[in-house]
Amino acid sequence: MADPKGFLNHGREVAERRPVEERVQDWHEVYPGGPGRALLPIIKTQAGRCMDCGIPFCHQGCPLGNIIPEWNDLVWRGDWDGAMDRLHATNNFPEFTGRLCPAPCETACVLGIPGDTYGGPVTIKNVEVAIVDRAWESGYVRPQPPEWLSGKTVAVIGSGPAGLAAAQQLTRAGHTVAVYERADKIGGLLRYGIPEFKMEKAVLDKRLDQMRREGTVFRAGINVGEDLTAEQLQDRYDAIVLAVGATLPRDLGATGRELDGIHQAMEYLPQSNRASLGADVEDQIIATGKHVVIIGGGDTGADCLGTATRQGAASITQLEIMPEPPGERPAGQPWPTYPMIFRVSSAHEEAGERVYAVSTQEFLGNEDGQVRALRLVDVVFEGGRPVEVPGTEREIPADLVLLAMGFTGPQTTGLVEQLGCELDERGNVRRDSTYASSVDGVFVAGDCGRGQSLIVWAIAEGRAAAAGVDAYLTGSTALPAPIPPTARPLAV
Repeated sequence: MADPKGFLNHGREVAERRPVEERVQDWHEVYPGGPGRALLPIIKTQAGRCMDCGIPFCHQGCPLGNIIPEWNDLVWRGDWDGAMDRLHATNNFPEFTGRLCPAPCETACVLGIPGDTYGGPVTIKNVEVAIVDRAWESGYVRPQPPEWLSGKTVAVIGSGPAGLAAAQQLTRAGHTVAVYERADKIGGLLRYGIPEFKMEKAVLDKRLDQMRREGTVFRAGINVGEDLTAEQLQDRYDAIVLAVGATLPRDLGATGRELDGIHQAMEYLPQSNRASLGADVEDQIIATGKHVVIIGGGDTGADCLGTATRQGAASITQLEIMPEPPGERPAGQPWPTYPMIFRVSSAHEEAGERVYAVSTQEFLGNEDGQVRALRLVDVVFEGGRPVEVPGTEREIPADLVLLAMGFTGPQTTGLVEQLGCELDERGNVRRDSTYASSVDGVFVAGDCGRGQSLIVWAIAEGRAAAAGVDAYLTGSTALPAPIPPTARPLAV
């Protein structure tokens, strides 16, 4: 283990974010100089708290199977390059997960067992991002082009974390890989779904530059299924990886939904991302001076909250139909499972009111057809379903309503339909244990096969699908063995 008395002598400590009054004035990451640099003063001590458990449950909590105790020990000993090697052995993009992952590994840490007196779990996510940010600054992260080419070609459709992970693994295995993206720039939701204050796009661009130098080809602005048909794709490539995500948003069919000023979160956030990077966005949906209501209490809702705050909203209210979660792990969600507890993101620190156990009965509009208010009602859950509480009806002002209620599955019209891939009972693209679809040579990775999930699952599935593709093309593979598509970690 790292420091034999680390977990006894030191409690859990995380880096301080920039003051709220400062950070809401810009779009930079909320940590001074980025999270990796902000963490350096405390990171050796925090890595030294790792106990190198005989059975490290953090491994089970992490879908990527990160070798967490090993890189904690290496950081504590000052071997940052060795720590980066261990981190890259299981994770292509730790600079993404270190910023964006909810860290199920930490809820599975032995130091986080309820009732323990050792100060809480190791700050695994913080150590991770400190390792990779330091490696980028030192120049230790370099392109790893293949030593030989297989002569096989692969098309990866979608450039989110699953598609990028699959592409990098397959390129390094010697295949010629092209990544297609329908947006004008590569990155998927990493580019246009994640606000700049959570991950600056320079972080993404550095990794894309590495992948280009390794040989991966990026083709943005091409909507495969329209600009390029499935037949053309199959004629051109030996294998295809579908990594198109789960992009169909869940809607709310309340009366008045047709009013102006009601938008899906993924209409609003991409526009803001473009604008925050200096692009001119025609007819931008903007929160400045408006009473904003966000329906949905998850990460996407928090992203809308932080964005509306920086745009100067008059007020922001975030609604959630579920009851307010408890502050501590519920008895029905024992360690090491991932608990549903009350969490405060950086956006929640900055502004806004969170209202729980409410349902939207109706959107109310003015004479011009613009939304002006929401009629709400309190709910209680009976038999697992929300039941309205009579006499609790009320109105709240709303000039802009953002729907952030999650996604129902992948878009199956177009490419998936043209390929003829079978769907499962949830509307996702069906795949077998090797991530192969029902169509020969077509593989499936990430949310389009799994359903809406975490960035760590996307990267894990991209890596696993790459192993399936490599074996399909060559008869065997040296890439990491795939995890079963139906697998679940202990912490999720």
